[in-house]
Amino acid sequence: MAASEFELIYRYFAALGRGPGVRLGVGDDCALLQVPTGEVLATSMDTLVAGVHFPADAFPEDIGFRAVAVAASDLAAVGAQQLGMTLALTLPEADELWVKTFSEGVAAAVSAFDLPLVGGDTTRGPLAITVQVLGSVPEGAALLRSGARAGDRLCVSGTLGDAAAALLVLQGQWPGSDEAADYLEQRYYRPSARLGLGRLLRDGASAAIDISDGLLADAGHIAAASGVRLVVDPERIPLSGALQAHPDRQQALRWALTGGDDYELCFTLPPGAPLPPLCTCIGEVTAGEGVDCGLNLGLNLGLNLDQTGYRHFP
Repeated sequence: MAASEFELIYRYFAALGRGPGVRLGVGDDCALLQVPTGEVLATSMDTLVAGVHFPADAFPEDIGFRAVAVAASDLAAVGAQQLGMTLALTLPEADELWVKTFSEGVAAAVSAFDLPLVGGDTTRGPLAITVQVLGSVPEGAALLRSGARAGDRLCVSGTLGDAAAALLVLQGQWPGSDEAADYLEQRYYRPSARLGLGRLLRDGASAAIDISDGLLADAGHIAAASGVRLVVDPERIPLSGALQAHPDRQQALRWALTGGDDYELCFTLPPGAPLPPLCTCIGEVTAGEGVDCGLNLGLNLGLNLDQTGYRHFP
């Protein structure tokens, strides 16, 4: 006899709801979370659709981990302390093996990001996953997109372009080594939400955003919100060893500038503020507007600088 919706939820997800801020998790009409005194609630939601945000035939555990990491990255971008999350799962059918395997990926992310699963919903339809994350941040301390000022440095965490390059791996077209291919695929399916870095940046950064749609597109959001111009030096953009080994460096830079899905942090630091470990200064903030990545860069790299970054709809 096939398991019912509620049986699947309790069997594979009920144990994932324990956390210091959780007063009541999965199993009632609402979850109850404790927001610390003097802090405000931070919340965000992301939906991943099969064939749009991940290959429909991807391993369920990879889909589960990726869905949580993508949403958790938004908490990192504002410097929030994670409290919990909810999960809405739309399935073509009640495939218990798929749900079990998917739950293992969610469980790995719950453990990696200390992000309890406190509620959710399941329904029938084309495969889609929606994760809502909830966190808290001290009153007035949240990192925003609107604080960058002329004279600040423009910085990023980690390396950029890996997730975009991974699409070639998934399509069986990667020209490099198997070791590099494995690394890139891992970067796509198992991104690292920089939660600790986000909280660290509360004491120094003037603005921040997570890189989901590509460096140029997301840096553009900081520029627009802050009323400044961001100047990027492409030669200072950090590339992984796998990307540096690609025979076409211009292609590697295109991935790093516009590919998206890296879920690293892009942030601005005032003069004198220390650069955190594993982060790189890639440019500066000046008076003006928009993002400047070199006068001839668009021509040289084949970029349309008016339409950079991922867009869900034309």
